[in-house]
Amino acid sequence: MLQTIINAASNPKFVIQLIIVVGTIAAVLTAAIPLISGDALEPRMKAVALERERLRGRAREEMGTQPRNSNLRPAPKPFMKQIVDKLNLAKWLSVGDSKLTLARAGFRGQQAEIGLLFFRLVTPPLFAISAIVYVFVLKLVDVTPMVGTGIVVCAVYLGLKAPEIFLNNVIEKRKDAIRRAFPDALDLLLICVEAGISIEASFQRVGHEIGQQSIELAEEMTLTMAELSYLPDRQQAYENFGERINIDSVREIVMVLVQAERVGTPLAAALRTVSQETRARRLLEAEKKAASLPPKLTVPMMIFFLPCIFAVLLTPAILQAMGSGR
Repeated sequence: MLQTIINAASNPKFVIQLIIVVGTIAAVLTAAIPLISGDALEPRMKAVALERERLRGRAREEMGTQPRNSNLRPAPKPFMKQIVDKLNLAKWLSVGDSKLTLARAGFRGQQAEIGLLFFRLVTPPLFAISAIVYVFVLKLVDVTPMVGTGIVVCAVYLGLKAPEIFLNNVIEKRKDAIRRAFPDALDLLLICVEAGISIEASFQRVGHEIGQQSIELAEEMTLTMAELSYLPDRQQAYENFGERINIDSVREIVMVLVQAERVGTPLAAALRTVSQETRARRLLEAEKKAASLPPKLTVPMMIFFLPCIFAVLLTPAILQAMGSGR
C-alpha cells in the first residue's frame, strides 16, 4: 500500500490529474457555498434594526416615565399664559427665533417662551417707575424736566432689552461651560465609537459621564440621544445639536456625523482628527490668554505695586537724610 502511494506520487501524470481534480472541486465549492448559505447581510441588518428599535423603545419609556413637571419643559404659569394670550404678546413682543435663543440658554418648552414675553411686558414699566421715582420724586439727580424725561425713556428701552441681555449673558456662560468640557466629551465619544458602541448609546454614555464636569453639555447630549430615538431623520437630530450649542468645534462634529450618516465615511478616524484639532485650538486659546496678561498687568502694577516698592525703598533713605540733617 505504501509502495503504491509512493509510486503514484512519483508519477507526473497522476500529480497533474490530482491538482486538476482538487482545483475543480474548490471552484465548484466556491461558487456553490454562497448559494447554499444564503445572504448573511440581511439577518445582520435585521438584527441591527431590531437593536435600534429596542434602544428607541427604551428611550421612549424613559422619557415617558419622567415627571410632568420636569425641569426641561416646565408647565407654563396660568396667570402668565392668560396675560400673554389676552394681549397677543407673541405678535408684538416676539424676538426673532425666540425658541432657538431660549434653547441655547437652556430654557425649553412653552413656559420659557411665555416667561420671555411676560417679562418683556413687565420690565419696561418697572424700569420706568424706578426712573420716575429716582428722578422726579426723590430728586436724587438735579436735571431739567426734559433731561429727566429722556432718562425715563431710556429706562423704558433698557427694560425692554433687559430680558434679551439676560439671555445673552446666560448663553455666553453656557457656551463657556460647554467649550471647556467638550474636548473631554469628544475623547470619550471617540473611545465609545472605537469600542463598537452605537452612536445613540455613545451619546447616552458620554452624557452620563460628562455630567460631573458640565451639566449643560450632559443635558444637550442626552437630548440629542432622545432625538436620535424618535426623529425620523437622524441628520436633523445632529443639526439640532449643533444649532443649540452654536460652537465651532461642535459644528465640526455635527458635519462629521452628518457625513458619516449620509455617505458612510469612517467615523472613528474623523472623530480623532476633530479631537486633535479641538485640543490644539484650546491650547492656542490658553496661549493667547497667557500672552495677553503682560499688557493687562502693566497698569495695575504701575498703580498698586510701584508706589509700594518706592515707599519701601525710599523711606529708609528719607529717614536717614532727615536724621543727618538734624
